[in-house]
Amino acid sequence: MGRSPLWTAIRTALSEEIAKGQYAPGDRLPTEAQLAARFAVNRHTVRRALAALAEEEIVHARRGSGVFVRHVPTPYPIGRRVRFQQNLLAAGRVPDRRILHLETRTANDRECAALRLDEPADVHVYEGISLSDGFPLAFVRSVFPAIRFPDMLDALRTTRSITAAFAVHGLADYTRASTEITAKTASSTLSALLELQPGTPVLRTVSVNVDGAGVPIEFGRTWFNADRVALTLDDT
Repeated sequence: MGRSPLWTAIRTALSEEIAKGQYAPGDRLPTEAQLAARFAVNRHTVRRALAALAEEEIVHARRGSGVFVRHVPTPYPIGRRVRFQQNLLAAGRVPDRRILHLETRTANDRECAALRLDEPADVHVYEGISLSDGFPLAFVRSVFPAIRFPDMLDALRTTRSITAAFAVHGLADYTRASTEITAKTASSTLSALLELQPGTPVLRTVSVNVDGAGVPIEFGRTWFNADRVALTLDDT
């Protein structure tokens, strides 16, 4: 029997190194030229091995940037009680938030409609990055009625948690009234924030959260890194 093609040995070696953690999720593999030199083969052989790893969804190529180890998608239930920290902890991930911008301004027409506010009305705006194990998972923009939550910005600075900021204002529980999910392509700004290539697919959710009486308390838009999250619908 003939020997196995050289590319299979390269694929196996790289796969084992990834499994052992030598290359972590998000890491870039050595270049084709570097791998060709390491294994003493031509670049075509290396390319075939990398293509096999991509077919097995172990790595993925970014045009102009190289080949990267895939992230295992984080399960993220979308249901009546969506809680970022709880979702990630349940998935065995380490959650974190990075606040980018906080401001108070006049609500636009869409925000007034979603929050059932009479125009003109002031709203508090939060923009930030949600992180999973230190990697950007989503860019979040949330809008809150200022008259209902006067100290929301200070609470967010202190707690870095929307749920905790609501609790500061005496709101212990809230639910999701609606969620709209659409596929988008990442702009240059969003790509930089989520560490993506421009034009990479992202998943955008538009949602409204309400209190126990059904009064809107938050109008939110979230842009998820589609490679790092698996959105699931949950009735609970």
